[in-house]
Amino acid sequence: MANQNKQNNLYITLITIVATLGGLLFGFDSGVINGTVDGLQEAFNSDSIATGFNVASMLLGCAVGAFFAGRLADKFGRRTLLIGAAVFFIISAWGSGVANASLPFIFFRVIGGLAVGAASVMSPAYISEIAPAHLRGRLSSIQQVAIITGLFVAFISNYLLADFAGSALSEFWLGYEAWRWMFWMELIPASVFFFALLFIPESPRFFAVSNNQPKAMEVLTKLFGEEDTKVKLAEINESLGKHEKPKLSDLIDSVTKKVRPIVWVGIGLAVFQQLVGINVVFYYGAVLWQSVGFSEGDALLINVISGAVSIGAVLISMALIDKLGRKPLLWGGSIGMAITLTIMCATFFTATLDANGDLQLSGAMGVLALIAANAYVAFFNGSWGPVMWVYLGEMFPNQLRGSGLAVSGLSQWIANFAITMTFPILLTGIGLSGAYGIYAFFALVSVFFIFKMVPETKGLKLEEMNKLWGID
Repeated sequence: MANQNKQNNLYITLITIVATLGGLLFGFDSGVINGTVDGLQEAFNSDSIATGFNVASMLLGCAVGAFFAGRLADKFGRRTLLIGAAVFFIISAWGSGVANASLPFIFFRVIGGLAVGAASVMSPAYISEIAPAHLRGRLSSIQQVAIITGLFVAFISNYLLADFAGSALSEFWLGYEAWRWMFWMELIPASVFFFALLFIPESPRFFAVSNNQPKAMEVLTKLFGEEDTKVKLAEINESLGKHEKPKLSDLIDSVTKKVRPIVWVGIGLAVFQQLVGINVVFYYGAVLWQSVGFSEGDALLINVISGAVSIGAVLISMALIDKLGRKPLLWGGSIGMAITLTIMCATFFTATLDANGDLQLSGAMGVLALIAANAYVAFFNGSWGPVMWVYLGEMFPNQLRGSGLAVSGLSQWIANFAITMTFPILLTGIGLSGAYGIYAFFALVSVFFIFKMVPETKGLKLEEMNKLWGID
C-alpha cells in the first residue's frame, strides 16, 4: 500500500509539473516585456503613454482569457483549455517578434494575454482538482515556482541577448534586433507545453460535474488507486448536490439574492495581489533601475538577482504552506511588504536630478533601495505570490469553481492592467516615491483584509469547502 501511494504521488507530481508549464509561460510572457521596452519605443516611435499601453495591452487579453477560461472549462474541460492556451502562446511569441507597428504588436500581445489569463486560473484549478488534500498546498505552490522560473528565464534570456548583441536595440541573428529574439525564445517552452499536455488526463472533478461517472472513476483510480476511488467519487458527487450544470448565477445566493461572500473574498485576494505593485517590478524593472542611475546592463542583471531571490522565497513558502497554513503566510507577507515598500518610498524621496533630468540616488540610498526591493520581492513570493493562487484554486466548492475563478481572475487582471498602465504616468507625475507610497498603503490595508475576511483552508478536502463557507 505504501509503495502504491508513492507511485500515485509520483504520477500526480508529474502531472502537476506539466500543468505548471502554463505558469512558466505566464511568467516568461510577463517578464520578457521587461527588456524590450526601449526597443518597442524606438521601433514604434511611441511616447510614454503609448509605450505603457504596448506593455499593458497583454493584460486586457489576460482579463478576458481568465474570465472565459473559467466558464469554458466547465463546458469543455480544464485540460482542453490549457491546450488552447498553449496554441495561443505559440502564436503570440511569433507575432510579437515580427510586429513592425504598435497595432499588430498589441494584437499578438492580446493573444498572448488570452493564453496567460487562461493558464493563470486553469493551472492552479487543475492542480487542486487532482492533488490530495495533504499535498495540495505544496503542489499548487509549484505554479508560483513555475511563474517565477519563467520570469527568471526571461530575465536571463533578455540579459544574455542584449549582452551578446550590444543592446536590446542592436541587430542580432538573421539581421533582427535582439528585442525581437527576446519574444521568439518563448517558442521553445510553449511548444514543450503543448505536446506535454497531450499526455495528461482531464480533471476527474470536471468529469463528475459533467455527470460522466465512468471517466471520473477511471481518472480517480489512476490518481489515488482503486481503494480510495469510490469514497472520493461519492464525496465529489455529494458536494455537487443535484448535478446541475455549473453556471455564473451560482455565485448569487438563492435565498438572499446577493453575491455570495466567498466571491468577494476571491475578488479581494486577486485584487490586493496586484495593488501592492509587484508587477511594476516585473514589467518595468529595467526602466525603474535605469531611472535612478543604473546602466541597462546593470538594470537587467538586477532583474536576474530578483528572479533568483523570488525562487528561493517560493521554495520556502512551499515548505511551510501545508504546515503553517495559508493565512499566516499571507498576513506575514503583507506586513513585510508594507515595511519594505515604505523604505523604498523613503529612499526614492531622497533622489536628485542630474543634468539630463534623470533621477540619481546616493551610494548609500541606492544600496538601501536595492536591499529593500529584493526584500519586498522575497516577502511577496513567500506569501501572496503562491498563496493567492493556491487559495483561488481550492477555496471555491466544486459547483462554483469555474465561475468563481472566472470572476476572480477577471478582477486580478483588471487590477494588473490598472497598476501597469498607470505606473509610467505616476513616474512622471508624483515620481517613484509617490508611486511606491501608494503600493505601501495597499499592502497595509491587505493586512486587515486577511485578518477579518479570509478563513484557513489548510488540510481541507475540496468537498469540505461548502461547509467552510456555509454553502448548501
